[in-house]
Amino acid sequence: MHRRIALAALTAAAVSLPAQAQSPAWPTRPVTWVVPFPAGGGTDTFARPLTAVLTRQTGQQFIIDNKGGAGGTLGASVAAKAAPDGYTFFMGAVHHAIAPAMYPKLDYKLDSDFIPVGLISSVPQVVVVHPGKVPVADLKGLLATLRAKPGALNYGSAGNGTSHHLAGELFKMQTQTFITHIPYRGAGPALQDLIAGQVDLMFDGLGSSAQHIRSGRIKALAVAGTKRAPGFPDIPTAAEAGVPGYEVATWYGLWAPKGTPKELVAAMQAELRKAFANEDLRQIWIGLGTEPPNLYGEAFGQFVTAETRRWAEVVKRSGARLD
Repeated sequence: MHRRIALAALTAAAVSLPAQAQSPAWPTRPVTWVVPFPAGGGTDTFARPLTAVLTRQTGQQFIIDNKGGAGGTLGASVAAKAAPDGYTFFMGAVHHAIAPAMYPKLDYKLDSDFIPVGLISSVPQVVVVHPGKVPVADLKGLLATLRAKPGALNYGSAGNGTSHHLAGELFKMQTQTFITHIPYRGAGPALQDLIAGQVDLMFDGLGSSAQHIRSGRIKALAVAGTKRAPGFPDIPTAAEAGVPGYEVATWYGLWAPKGTPKELVAAMQAELRKAFANEDLRQIWIGLGTEPPNLYGEAFGQFVTAETRRWAEVVKRSGARLD
């Protein structure tokens, strides 16, 4: 994941609009970000502090409009039909690169009904358990439990076809174990049920789990990345914990509806660059297990295309389906 983002970032310098390009007088009124999941999930975790900074920078309010359902595809459909006037943007996620392989009858196409604006963040998935229901010390302990009692444990996800769902299916495939999938209408509701002990574990984006890991309400067993996450040096990688090759990242990105003027897309990109240079925001990102990105425009679009192909193959190999 980090290698793909790095390669795309090299391309970005050549294909993205210059940061110093003159921007129009924008915004002159509130800007809406459609977030296609309920409040409290990983998308919200990054959207809220970022839009707060954008509000201060521009003097205009950036409003989050949560529209959850159907693994994030309902909100995407709504955003695709929004007026392309620079005042509605769509903050999607890796789930939307997975969706075409899981939902064959989508009424929008990410690559043709939207304009890629930029990457917002990329965090590794983390294997988290309810410490009371799954009292294991590490990932090897979880694997021992799963193999001793196939099907006895369940995992919650943000919904069918989301990265949480596919991360669980990939884990099952690589470890040759079975865990019952319980889909929710977003990561927030799933995470709340994990904290309450209604589900046993999750394959969550580290950003949304971070505060609950720190509080001890849930226990992190491993991050699904090639290196330990910034801000969480004590959580081992999956490879260190006994599952080599298990790598899944939850990334979040921003798109504009097709037809949005190029100069308004460039203005939004300029505001994002300025926001990511803010040291307070940078520290928030590190606290959530990542760092501010630098991937915009066509290079971001190429990254999404590569992710869409990758996840289509995972869906095919795992046999994942809508429950």
